[in-house]
Amino acid sequence: MKKTMIAAGAAVLALGTVAYAAPGMMKAEGPVTLKDAEAKSAEMFAKMDANGDGKLDQADREARHAQRFATLDTDGNGSISQDEFNAMPEKRGMRGDGMRGEGGPDGEGMRGHHGKRGGGMRMMAKMADTNNDGVITRAEFDAGVKAHFAKMDANGDGTVTAEERKAAHEQMRERFKQARDAATDN
Repeated sequence: MKKTMIAAGAAVLALGTVAYAAPGMMKAEGPVTLKDAEAKSAEMFAKMDANGDGKLDQADREARHAQRFATLDTDGNGSISQDEFNAMPEKRGMRGDGMRGEGGPDGEGMRGHHGKRGGGMRMMAKMADTNNDGVITRAEFDAGVKAHFAKMDANGDGTVTAEERKAAHEQMRERFKQARDAATDN
């Protein structure tokens, strides 16, 4: 049981990856301009750049993982107990819809940002790292946001509407599904 809890905790921490594609745009309710997307992405980059060196790399990922673990390990003993694990949705700031069904240590029933979509986040991070050096610079991050925004802005008017967002979301879901299906076929 203890090994399962530790493995589950490690898995949850490992899934927190970089998402660069116009952060928050898919959740916005109204129109979003490029200026709005850039402002949100600047906030997100600053938060992800844990050591403030202007790039997102393994050191930042390790620092964020350590911060998340420390948040979950409320008694500071270096492991996550059953009670601490059960409190995870609240500790991660998730709303009531973050866990579906009987989500538990084996991940059964888990959905949302840290659930099934983790692969999509890794794909977006890989796309942002245009020179494939394992580091996402601020310039790469910003270029990714602009490129994603341009793809979503179907009519090129500088604003992404709810309808454009919905269409882009459906296209992205289909591309991820195709990529996942191709990966499972191999």
